[in-house]
Amino acid sequence: MTTLDRPTLAPLTDLAPARRLHRPLLATTAAMAALALFSLCAMVFDDRALLGETVWLKPLKFAIAMVLYCGTLAWLVSFPHRGQRLTWWMGTVFAITAVADVGFVVVQAARGTFSHFNTETDAFNTIGQKVFMTGVPGLFLANLVIAVTLSWQRVTDRPTSMAIRAGLGIAVFGMALGYLMGYTGTQQTTDASGRPVTLVAGHTVGHGQSDAVRDGVATMPITHWSTNGGDVRIAHFAGLHGIQLLIIAAIVLTRLAPTVGWLRAERTRARLIGVLALGYTGLVATLLWQALRGQPVTSPDAETLTALGLVAAVTAAGITIVYALSGRTGGVSAAVRPRGSTPPMSR
Repeated sequence: MTTLDRPTLAPLTDLAPARRLHRPLLATTAAMAALALFSLCAMVFDDRALLGETVWLKPLKFAIAMVLYCGTLAWLVSFPHRGQRLTWWMGTVFAITAVADVGFVVVQAARGTFSHFNTETDAFNTIGQKVFMTGVPGLFLANLVIAVTLSWQRVTDRPTSMAIRAGLGIAVFGMALGYLMGYTGTQQTTDASGRPVTLVAGHTVGHGQSDAVRDGVATMPITHWSTNGGDVRIAHFAGLHGIQLLIIAAIVLTRLAPTVGWLRAERTRARLIGVLALGYTGLVATLLWQALRGQPVTSPDAETLTALGLVAAVTAAGITIVYALSGRTGGVSAAVRPRGSTPPMSR
């Protein structure tokens, strides 16, 4: 066998330049991981509750969400791309704003009161609410700028680039859903000390109950999502974290490509990611529609089940079409070759 015929297994460092993860986002990810651990420990020693859940559940959920999202953004903006200075600064804005907003959630939990929709007139809550409400648009806009900047570029292989574009778009949509919670009507409740508190809105959509307590009435274990009405947090959560699922799907497809012939072409895998993104968007839209109708996610009616069935059918049809097209286009991607094959000779 000649040198030209012999397969080469070049290390990954020879194929792509070394990348440095976004340090502010990476630091925020580490801080949020520490907060998650602290919140878990605090639950053991602090028995105070808000709306039937430990005061430390909200900081825990925010910490986990930020670990996932800030970690993902730190990885995304490290790819070489046009507008890298802009995305670096937007990533920094996102990191700083995330620390400020989650910090307010933590302090309010320590005080035994609500961070969201709280109308208490004490100085700390009044100032904190203004900072918090300023930070929410900051997170959204920073994420939007990053999404728009990366959406028209191919920063890595086709399937992963498709996952990044579609995932960021779905995440922007998921973030925007948080604003819908502000129109669910007021609630009358109490803080952890039993003092009355008026919340200008909530996470649960009731059935015409403007002043009733809707959040915390009947909830799912762990997440405490409502089983008594429609909970907008479910669609909000699904939208935010779709990008991680799509990136994982792209990685899995790449791992399968050497042994599954029809997945070897990058174009085929990119098309599959596009189909999965479309199906996932339909799922998020269905969850939102269900919540806005005041329907618990645990009790779907015939309309919701029909919508979910349509989403599943369209996704299955899309996968079938991609499979059929893969036989016509043929070819093997240069990035993923079948095991035992030899690379083409250099021209």
